Amino acid sequence: MYPFQVDHRYTRKDVYKIIGIPMDTKGGNWDTGYNKYKDDFFIFTNVGIPGRTGHDYGNKFIGEKLQWYSKEGTNIHQQQIKELLNPPGYVYIFFRTDNSQPFIYAGTGLSFSYKDQSPVEITWELANAFDDIPLSRREINTLSEGAVRDITSKTFERNPLARKICVEHYGYSCQVCGFDFQDKYGDVGSQFIHIHHIKPLSEIQSEYSINPIDDLKPICPNCHAMIHRKKPPYSIEELKELINVQKKVLKNE
Repeated sequence: MYPFQVDHRYTRKDVYKIIGIPMDTKGGNWDTGYNKYKDDFFIFTNVGIPGRTGHDYGNKFIGEKLQWYSKEGTNIHQQQIKELLNPPGYVYIFFRTDNSQPFIYAGTGLSFSYKDQSPVEITWELANAFDDIPLSRREINTLSEGAVRDITSKTFERNPLARKICVEHYGYSCQVCGFDFQDKYGDVGSQFIHIHHIKPLSEIQSEYSINPIDDLKPICPNCHAMIHRKKPPYSIEELKELINVQKKVLKNE
């Protein structure tokens, strides 16, 4: 398995160097969205924007899955599509939301479902689950400057863009107790934090809009567990007050 890092950006040349093919590779399938090399597939896709050729296939994230379309004229009976659905190796998926930026490595894909149409629609389940998808500062500003743009999410699904905007705004320190995993554990704790939905996902019965700044908060796993010790959950302010009360108790002992 190649050592790509989830949430890191790669140009095509970066990918070529890592997998060991000539960096001046041009043309052919490498420049048309996806290609097979040895037993592995490599997908380069745009999400939410047209490609440089002007085609917009409507690729999009649905929770932590990627709905993706193959090339024009493809169908489910073609050998390459059959191999994509049941690959002998891995399917490495790279995406971008801005044509001026390198691709972001999303992880390895497993086909979750597909539609027998042309182009073929495949929904990929990402083995690395999109814990931290880095958005460039330009992309964050597009979504969050001024009035924050609402992001649509479905019941029990966690939108990766919403999460990323949340942590870009608040950072990775717990909004309840201030704990920072990187400060405590070094690099192994880098960019680790839970995301708390102010309105519990279990209470949401239909598609809804998230304001990533107002509706989501980064908190550590301990505080996250304590918040949900009752129903409805404690608010962040209530949990902070419980911590302050306990500090006073311990101080007076």
